[in-house]
Amino acid sequence: MMNHLAGGCACGQVRYALSTPPMFVNCCHCTDCQRQTGSAFVINALIETDRIALREGVPEPVAVPTPSGRPHDVYRCPACRTAVWSDYGRRPSLRFVRVGTLDQPAALPPDAHIFTRSKLPWVVLPTAAPAFDVYYDMHTQWSPDSLARRKVILGDG
Repeated sequence: MMNHLAGGCACGQVRYALSTPPMFVNCCHCTDCQRQTGSAFVINALIETDRIALREGVPEPVAVPTPSGRPHDVYRCPACRTAVWSDYGRRPSLRFVRVGTLDQPAALPPDAHIFTRSKLPWVVLPTAAPAFDVYYDMHTQWSPDSLARRKVILGDG
C-alpha cells in the first residue's frame, strides 16, 4: 500500500489508506465548500469507496444542507469531528476524500480548480491546473482510465 496515501483525523482515532491513486482531484472554491470547511476552498480526491481501507475507527456521516437540496453527507471522526471525506448525492460507491487529512497532502495536487467564479479575491490560482468558472467537461479533463473507473461504479458516462 502506498504510505503517502494514508491519512486520518486530527486526534488519530480514524485512520485510513487509499489503495490506489484517486480518479481525479478537485479544488472547489464554491461558497458551499467555503462555509462547510471554514476555509477558502476544499481539495477533494474522488475515489471508489472500496479503495479506502479503514485502519482504525469508523467516521460518522453528518448530513449537511446544500443549496441544490441534493444530499451531502460529511464523514467525521466521532471524537474530534474532523471531516475525512464526503458523499455528495448519497452514492455509496464514491467518496470525496479531504486531501488535507492525508499524512502527505502534497502527494495529491489538484487536477482542476472548480467554481472559481466564487473564489475569494485574494486567492491566486496556480497555473499548473486548469480553472473553471463552474465545472468542466469530464471527458476532456479526466483520463480514460479514470472515466472507465467512474463508469464501473456509477454506470454513467
